[in-house]
Amino acid sequence: MTRIVTVFYGLIAYAAFLASAVYGMGFIGGFMTPTALDAPATGSLARALAIDLGLLAVFAVQHSGMARPAFKRWWTRIVPEAVERSTYVLVSSLLLFGLYAWWQPIGGEIWRAQAGWARDLVIGIYLFGWALLVYSTFLIDHFDLFGLKQVWRRLVGDAYRAPQFYTPSLYRLVRHPLYVGWLLIFWAAPVMTVAHLIFAVMTTAYILIAIQLEERDLVTAFGSTYVEYRRRTPMLIPRLWPRREAAPTEVKRRAA
Repeated sequence: MTRIVTVFYGLIAYAAFLASAVYGMGFIGGFMTPTALDAPATGSLARALAIDLGLLAVFAVQHSGMARPAFKRWWTRIVPEAVERSTYVLVSSLLLFGLYAWWQPIGGEIWRAQAGWARDLVIGIYLFGWALLVYSTFLIDHFDLFGLKQVWRRLVGDAYRAPQFYTPSLYRLVRHPLYVGWLLIFWAAPVMTVAHLIFAVMTTAYILIAIQLEERDLVTAFGSTYVEYRRRTPMLIPRLWPRREAAPTEVKRRAA
């Protein structure tokens, strides 16, 4: 019975993630959702900024804090290890719903893409960002990332095996294609309002900080393998030409 409840919990967490992602497409893009990132101001600027920055800060602290190995070691003393990832996904999704519900529009246009090919191009980049995001999750094991594999292994009685380090497809071009997708989503706005700009700037800053924390954990987990991968692979922007490898004499000089 406990194993069945664990799977049910994992499915609920995954459903919450799917719902938050679908709503987020409309919320950020400005279509088919009751609330939107870009809308006319509804209150004072100071109040809107305080609420919006607070919502972003709470999500950032939770999203990075709960992902740290030290927190996981402490957290799994309270919750079963099989649902640790599902709990992380569920809490993240609930905080996103809170952001969607309480976000305060500010109004004020920074730019607006002209109707026609320019607007279609920006929307196309926005949708491509979502496609890239989803595709990247499957490259690194989508079902492990969102907790389903853990609860399934618990159901069938198999020990959990953490994903191994490998660099499929896009991960040979950049170290974080998933974050590239998020950046395209945040910045590809046909209408960029003040609130949207604040959202994009703050989330971009969070991503750059999160990458440093994540890579520190990856170096701890995989050692020189990840250090070498980081050395030869760009973080977010692919190289237009192959990296020039140092000659043996140059390597010796650097070592010295």
